[in-house]
Amino acid sequence: MSEDSAAKHRAKQTVINLALSLVACLGIVIVTVLIVPRDDSNRIKPVDYIAAASTAEASSNLNLATPVLPDGWWANQARWNGTAADGVKTWKVGFVGPKNQYVGMTQGFGVNPTWIALQTVGYVPNSESNARNQNWTKWKPGQGTDGDPQLWTYEKDGVLVTMRSTASDEELDLFAGLIEDEMEQMK
Repeated sequence: MSEDSAAKHRAKQTVINLALSLVACLGIVIVTVLIVPRDDSNRIKPVDYIAAASTAEASSNLNLATPVLPDGWWANQARWNGTAADGVKTWKVGFVGPKNQYVGMTQGFGVNPTWIALQTVGYVPNSESNARNQNWTKWKPGQGTDGDPQLWTYEKDGVLVTMRSTASDEELDLFAGLIEDEMEQMK
């Protein structure tokens, strides 16, 4: 019987040792997580879209929309493409709001019907929009489309501006007005 008792004791001791080693490992992980410094700052840096537009305007002789941003908004990208294969020159700017909402603006120069159609692929007219601005066409993703919740388009004198966004109708109304004002000044 003493052999049976010794086997039981060894079996119990193995389980206890396993539990102690798990607790020790968990403690090491917790201490490591707590002492390792983390950078919680925004990794996406603001972009000077006005300076980028000035450079692009100088090389293209076109007027690019650079709306004055509402408080709390900033640009996270600005890109000029003057040599697109489709012949449409584009100015793209991304704006981020204080609640992490996004407005992506694309301004196309010398647009054609095909290019315009490609901008709205997967979207259907949004007749339910509560937006006040009536100069822009409002779109929403069609069934089975995985696009931005809203798309607004505005065409004037061969220039098409699109806004793809996660912002509210009120915020898009504000941006639409700012962009329209900017385009009026370009004349």
